[in-house]
Amino acid sequence: MDTKKHWETIYRTKPTSEVSWFQPEAKKSLELIRRVAPERGAPIVDVGGGASVLADDLLVAGYTDITVLDLARSALDSARARLGAAASERVQWLEADVRTAQLAAARYAVWHDRAVFHFLTEAEDRARYVAQVSQAVRPGGYVIVATFADDGPTRCSGLPVHRYSTEALHDEFGSEFRLVASERENHETPGGEIQAFIYCLCRWDGPAR
Repeated sequence: MDTKKHWETIYRTKPTSEVSWFQPEAKKSLELIRRVAPERGAPIVDVGGGASVLADDLLVAGYTDITVLDLARSALDSARARLGAAASERVQWLEADVRTAQLAAARYAVWHDRAVFHFLTEAEDRARYVAQVSQAVRPGGYVIVATFADDGPTRCSGLPVHRYSTEALHDEFGSEFRLVASERENHETPGGEIQAFIYCLCRWDGPAR
C-alpha cells in the first residue's frame, strides 16, 4: 500500500475537524511539554503533527522553535493556512516519512508523537523510528509518544494498529530511554466514540557508554 497516498487522500477528502484523532485543544500534550521544557526557546518536533492544533497551542504558549513533520503535504498545508503569518518565523514544516527523514543530530529538546507510532505494525519500522529518535533528540531531551492503549481500537482510518500498555510501549524504546511518566487519556472522537490512549514520557540521556 502507498502510505503517503493513503494519508493524502484522508486529508483531501475529510475536513480536519472530522478525522477521528481531532482535538480542539491538545491539552495533554501541551501539559507534558510544558512540564519538561519550560524554556520557550526549546526546539520541539511534532511527528505526524500535520493538521493537529498542537502547533497552535505551542505558539500561544510562547514557544518559538517548532517543527511539524508529516508524511502528507495536504495535512501540513491545512495547518499552515490556518496559522498564517503567526507561524512564518516560529514553525518549520517538514514533509517526510519519519522513518527516513533527514533530521539534524541532537537537534530537539522534545520529540512529540500522538498517534503515529501505533501505525507501525512491523518490528523493522518501529526499530527505524526509535533509531531516528535516538539520533535527533539531544542527550537530556524528552520523548513523548501517545498510542492507542491496550484496550483501544484495533484499526484507525482503514489501517491496522498496534496497541500498547505502558510497559510494552516503553519496551519498544529500551532501557536507554528512562520512563518519567505515563498517563491515560480517553479521547472522544468527533463522532462521539471513546478511544483509549496511553502517553509515555521518557528522558533520553544518550547511548550507553
